[in-house]
Amino acid sequence: MAGKILISACLAGLPVRYNGSAKPLVHAAVDRWREEGRLVTLCPELAGGFQVPRPPAEIENGLDGDDVLDGRARVLEISGGDVSAAYIDGARIALDVARKNDCRHALLIDGSPSCGSGFVYDGTFSGSRHAGQGVTAALLRRNGIAVYSDREVDRLVSDMGEGG
Repeated sequence: MAGKILISACLAGLPVRYNGSAKPLVHAAVDRWREEGRLVTLCPELAGGFQVPRPPAEIENGLDGDDVLDGRARVLEISGGDVSAAYIDGARIALDVARKNDCRHALLIDGSPSCGSGFVYDGTFSGSRHAGQGVTAALLRRNGIAVYSDREVDRLVSDMGEGG
């Protein structure tokens, strides 16, 4: 069997997003990986101690997950509460789970302050976004795990050397 893939729980269809919704990812390859038992499902935010529902959170000042990990930025709830430590804890747990399951790839929901891999929101809670990554995506990449967004399944299939 080919390698396992860490997947955001919301993409696996679980209602774990901040507002209690899911964002099920419909793709033949994802269905095949699920059937083969290759998906390792995790929500870094729940792993970090959050509940469902929870207040929306964004990385401040148009920065990203690398900045949070390096102490240059914080993850703030819409009320202004600093939840950076919980996001970092969740990222560390995600990395530990990926390592224990020998996941060399991760398929994460884009836009999230945890899982965003191509873009994140800018911290103004206005819907504005910019190129960047969330805290979990940044930590996984720093540790050699290839991260793909929900829009990049075909590229993941190709990079893994599998047929569609």
